[in-house]
Parts: sequence; C-alpha cells; structure tokens
Amino acid sequence: MEITIAIFFVIILLFSAVIHEFAHGWMANYLGDPTAKYMGRLTLNPIAHIDPLGSILVPLFLIISNFGFIFAWAKPVPYNPYNLRDKKNGEMFVALAGPVSNLIIAFIFGAIIRIMIFQNIDSGMISFFSFIVYLNIILALFNLMPIPPLDGSKILFHFMPYSMQGTKEFLEKNGMILLLVFIIFGGFSLILWPILELLFALFTGSNRLL
Repeated sequence: MEITIAIFFVIILLFSAVIHEFAHGWMANYLGDPTAKYMGRLTLNPIAHIDPLGSILVPLFLIISNFGFIFAWAKPVPYNPYNLRDKKNGEMFVALAGPVSNLIIAFIFGAIIRIMIFQNIDSGMISFFSFIVYLNIILALFNLMPIPPLDGSKILFHFMPYSMQGTKEFLEKNGMILLLVFIIFGGFSLILWPILELLFALFTGSNRLL
C-alpha cells in the first residue's frame, strides 16, 4: 500500500477512534459520571485522546506491512462506575457507546454513498466515504469482541451470571494473551470479515469492499 494511502487510513482511524472514546465519555457523563469531563477528555480534540503507539505507529505499521488486519486505539476515557445513576446497566451502556458511535458513522456515510450511486455520481468521494464506512465497521466489530480489555467483554460480563465468576476472572487475567491469539491466528478473517462484508453491503448498497 502506498505511503499516502497508508497515512490517509491512519488519519481516518485516528478520528474514528477519537469519536469512539468521546462516545464512552459522553455516555458516562450522561449517566451521571463527569470524570471524563473534569479530566478534559469530553472533547473531540484528537490531542486529548491520541496514543502515539496505538493511534499512529501500530496502524501505520500494519498498513505498510500489508498485515491484513488493521486496528488502532486511542487512550481509554476514564470513568467511575460508582457515579453512574444506573448501577445495573450503566457500565454496559458506556461500553456500547463506543462501537455504536462507529456504526452510526458508517451508516451515515453509507447512506451518502447510496445516494451518490443512485444519482450516478462517479466521484473519488465514493472511495473516500467507503474508507470511512469500512474502517468504522472494523472498529465497531473489533471492539465488540468479548475479550478483555475490549468493550465486548464488559457487555459479556453484564450478562454473565455470578456462577461464572471463575470464567470472568480467567478472561480478565488472560485477556491480552487471548486477544493476541485471536489476531495472530486469523480470528478477524474467520469471524469478523463475513460480518464486515454484510454490514458494508447493507450500509452502502455495494458488495464491493475496498
């Protein structure tokens, strides 16, 4: 992949990850915890969220090396679950907010692509918007995986009965190892890629990925 396209990918990933983290902070604040707001993280300014390693270097390396799987992260937005008004469901809603924000972005730009295709607009903007849809779906799906420290693990733990406390502790203790195994052994292509193709087609009306 050319360096200019790689940089373009990283920029989209960066801003998508920023919106993802902002959504976590916004939901926590909405539910009664102002921690992110007081720490200056309830903002769309990327400087407040950027992680030099996860937001720039890792995705840039993966793209240039044609690793086949692209991911990135921003600094997690802090929140105090004890401040949430909804003690039962609050943490799950905060966890869901990030992936949902990425799916909303993908849906909006997918709708724009549908309109452009319907109007027979042949433009490079379709490719540009397709990048945005593609990368935001990836961010959403990857973060919804039920592996700590990803958002999906918090959603899983919400529904996990107390009798499975041992399983929860195992996942929390070995989450990073399980995540590396998932990435290295092709979990994305086996599990997430079919869902990515389906959502991309639903959002854009096109079966052609990038």
